[in-house]
Amino acid sequence: MSHLSERPEQPVVGVSMPHESARLHVTGAALYTDDLVHRTKDVLHAHPVQVMKAHGRVTALRTGAALDVPGVVRVLTVDDVPGVNDAGMKHDEPLFPEEVMFHGHAVAWVLGETLEAARLGAAAVEVELDEQPSLLTLDEAIAAGSYHGAKPLMVTGDVDAGFADSAHVFSGEITFSGQEHFYLETHAALAHVDESGQVFVQSSSQHPSETQEIVAHVLGLHSHEVTVQCLRMGGGFGGKEMQPHGFAAVAALGAKLTGRPVRLRLNRTQDLTMSGKRHGFHASWKIGFDSEGRIQALDATLTADGGWSLDLSEPVLARALCHIDNTYWLPNARVAGRIAKTNTVSNTAFRGFGGPQGMLVIEDIMGRCAPLLGLDPTELRERNFYRPGQGQSTPYGQLVTHPERIGTVWRQVQEDARFADRGRRIAAFNAAHPHTKRALAITGIKFGISFNLTAFNQGGALVLIYKDGSVLINHGGTEMGQGLHTKMLQVAATTLGIPLHKVRLAPTRTDKVPNTSATAASSGADLNGGAIKHACEQLRERLVQVAAGRLGANASDVRIVGGVARALGGDQELAWDELVHTAYFQRVQLSAAGYYRTEGLHWDAQTFQGTPFKYFAYGAAATEVEVDGFTGAYRIRRVDIVHDVGDSLSPLIDLGQVEGGFVQGAGWLTLEDLRWDTGDGPHRGRLLTQAASTYKLPSFSEMPEEFHVKLLENATEEGAVYGSKAVGEPPLMLAFSVREALRQAAAAFGPAGISVELASPATPEAVYWAVAAARAGGDRPGGGVPLNGELRTADGTLSNA
Repeated sequence: MSHLSERPEQPVVGVSMPHESARLHVTGAALYTDDLVHRTKDVLHAHPVQVMKAHGRVTALRTGAALDVPGVVRVLTVDDVPGVNDAGMKHDEPLFPEEVMFHGHAVAWVLGETLEAARLGAAAVEVELDEQPSLLTLDEAIAAGSYHGAKPLMVTGDVDAGFADSAHVFSGEITFSGQEHFYLETHAALAHVDESGQVFVQSSSQHPSETQEIVAHVLGLHSHEVTVQCLRMGGGFGGKEMQPHGFAAVAALGAKLTGRPVRLRLNRTQDLTMSGKRHGFHASWKIGFDSEGRIQALDATLTADGGWSLDLSEPVLARALCHIDNTYWLPNARVAGRIAKTNTVSNTAFRGFGGPQGMLVIEDIMGRCAPLLGLDPTELRERNFYRPGQGQSTPYGQLVTHPERIGTVWRQVQEDARFADRGRRIAAFNAAHPHTKRALAITGIKFGISFNLTAFNQGGALVLIYKDGSVLINHGGTEMGQGLHTKMLQVAATTLGIPLHKVRLAPTRTDKVPNTSATAASSGADLNGGAIKHACEQLRERLVQVAAGRLGANASDVRIVGGVARALGGDQELAWDELVHTAYFQRVQLSAAGYYRTEGLHWDAQTFQGTPFKYFAYGAAATEVEVDGFTGAYRIRRVDIVHDVGDSLSPLIDLGQVEGGFVQGAGWLTLEDLRWDTGDGPHRGRLLTQAASTYKLPSFSEMPEEFHVKLLENATEEGAVYGSKAVGEPPLMLAFSVREALRQAAAAFGPAGISVELASPATPEAVYWAVAAARAGGDRPGGGVPLNGELRTADGTLSNA
């Protein structure tokens, strides 16, 4: 076992414990960025001047009337920016734009003594606009050829030969929606400037170092003149990886110009209409199977809706391409990607970061093709799994490690769910109920862990031991409710060999740990845990030398366990507090900086080949649903999940992440339906689902009636922190089983062996239309002659390959 993976005697990792801030969360005592306003004197409030048109050039901006509003202190415009007027890393996001690119785009900000004064001031600003044509949907952008950013191409094998060898070839399309993050805490920042001109920003940000960088270049400063702190976030889900930077920069600019603290917090409507979402996608595809249902070739084009600027669209698209295989070996594949430029908010990171979109394409293909091949969907999926002992690689050239776990979790879920027995009972139920149908579906996942951009796979930490034996840790990761800090406390206590109560964790700050990566890509525990372990190991080695002198033993024989140092074979003990006190008086350094970089990664974005991921996380889920044939309404009766988290650092935290990820994925696939006004009227481009009243989120009523989650046992991951694996993103994709169960239930209303197309999100309305299509006959199996398969495309026509 590797040094990084090996666990010592009596480890604190692996012990189930509640979230470190759970008590603060449920009592309301936990502080978030905007709570700090009430502890800050003379705060000004910022309010955006939004233009409610989808596209146009600003021809005039008159602020005089706003300054006449009582309580308005200043109006921030492009003329006030001393540095670079840009809030993005691609330099395509003007902080104060002269061209409105989406409905609700902010062109200026008003600072007021109260939020109400700032709001009234913003309403008084006069903006003249030369309105321009707008593109709102993927279809409109594709028709207009409106694209931006990279156009990657992933190729493996000989695709043309693969199709020539195929007994069945099908083609089709799918368009699926994005998703709103809907974190409980909206975007927020609080900035002030001290007497030396040092800018300090409290920001609800998943990437404080990048927030620091953007604030500095907007203000024309160096990074050492700006400090950013993230106390905690009330949810992030990727929506606070890139998008907080501009809001922090506005607050910092206001503080710099007025000399007073500036608070910026979006209300819910502003957050929904101004911030990016998960990327919606369109995919066109062609797939070939041999006579036994094994994939021979795939040719696909994925188009992501990037919105008005690039943001993180390029890496999101790259990860989508890297996950189009999911758990299936594609011997011959050609997958192209492109990013549509539309006049909507700039779409951004969201849990899974393109992985769910790529995997949805292949799972939709498998669900639609199985009946046409005369196979049960479960059997078709199994036949195409990556196999152990075959040395199979992904389409981008990475060897699939531990492919046996795909089958392990699959079989364990089937056993736990009593899959075969319940399948027979469901068939009997369906035969007896013409207007209500049930279905049970199982899907698996394979999700790569690491940032696609190799440079981001590094982490830092600072660990301080005080003379009384107490320990303070700082690391580069941010806490958004996912339990990262809880795991990091457990890692530090385990490595030092002390009880958990001896360790405290400080908020994430750029002046404690510099140049950090975003808490994203499910890599927070891997990167920051590795860095904390490295720092604590340095400290432990120093203290072991001190203990060896006191105990009269060789340093290699000294162990620190449970806060006590002992020598192997000896009966003397040295308590942790006394050991630290002794070390101080021997002038032993009691602080250490830790660093970790993920080894073994390489990636060539030009050839789209390499080993971008440290390892793969695996899982499987079986879901049973019941559908009402009259309305399309449905309920999730039962869910069984087995998920691979390696050797869990904190089992209770990991179980919560699996459950929450699954429910959020089910929301994306079944409920959350983003709608814009796409008409030609005066409100074209307006987001119609701009509140919880119109944008339906999963609630208790959508939870499975039975919910069984297990973590895969005996799953140590070599080369990862204490043998653990990431857990943040992968469980979201377990919800594919919900969508596939709904497809099968809808098909059960029609004749046997039909293929049913199901929209995404599969709302009750969409399920109703799928039921209607099934009753009308749907698509039937082809005759088995090469190239005669057919599937219904998105516009309702038949595509004959």
